[in-house]
Amino acid sequence: MSLRFGYGTNGFANHRLTDALAVIADLGYTGVALTLDHAHLDPYPPKLFERTAAVATALGRHGLGVVIETGARYLLDPGRKHAPTLLDEDRDRRIDFLRRAVDMGADLGAEAVSFWAGVRPAGLDPAAAWDRLVAGCAEVVAHADAADMVLGFEPEPGMLVETLAGWHALRADLGAPDAFGLTLDIGHCRCNEPDPVPDCVRAAAPYLVNVQIDDMRRGTHEHLEFGAGEIDFPPVLAALTEVGYPGLVAVELPRHSHAAPEVAARSLAFLRAAEGVLV
Repeated sequence: MSLRFGYGTNGFANHRLTDALAVIADLGYTGVALTLDHAHLDPYPPKLFERTAAVATALGRHGLGVVIETGARYLLDPGRKHAPTLLDEDRDRRIDFLRRAVDMGADLGAEAVSFWAGVRPAGLDPAAAWDRLVAGCAEVVAHADAADMVLGFEPEPGMLVETLAGWHALRADLGAPDAFGLTLDIGHCRCNEPDPVPDCVRAAAPYLVNVQIDDMRRGTHEHLEFGAGEIDFPPVLAALTEVGYPGLVAVELPRHSHAAPEVAARSLAFLRAAEGVLV
């Protein structure tokens, strides 16, 4: 089984979305991780239905699969990065955004909608933060279930849920709903999981709906180009192949937009070479 490599549009922030999709497809990728943002399919009116339909047409024309990412930095608040999150007082704005992402994902034929917890606000009791997270996720899960859309919750270093163990605890408190899957970032596994990265892939396999891939170093949350960190990728790709993961494996380099086409080309060549080691 060949893995399906994609590229994250947050690494093409200086391109028009239509141009980014064309470049990504022309390079040979088979999918995109589409971050909803002010310049890339803004999820707020006007003419949202028409704009979403146009993107769906472009994805189909290029033969690209898609997952929806919701990590835009300043989409909801121009003064606070990633705010509000599901842990903030004004979290209803985040819940509304995630509902919109689910609806847009359904219209685009997305394979999953990915999201995360957020950083616990200063002064907020950990138990209260957890209760807010569970309640917010429950609302999003209910909306996703009604829309027949799968969610991929991502453990994120430094956030309230930052490990696979935290994801399992959250899933249990939600009642293990079918719509609540897992987004696994390969770099995050190296950054802060106790087990080797291929073992993380195998442990996550029953729940995987979305995979992000990048290089990283132990203890440092910095998305690096392949070869610049500490991950040995052939065993990681072998683990994804071994477990039969069918979804997108999307390169996640959100700080490399200044050289997006070159970085994307290098990334795909690296991944294909690493996958070729397995043949």
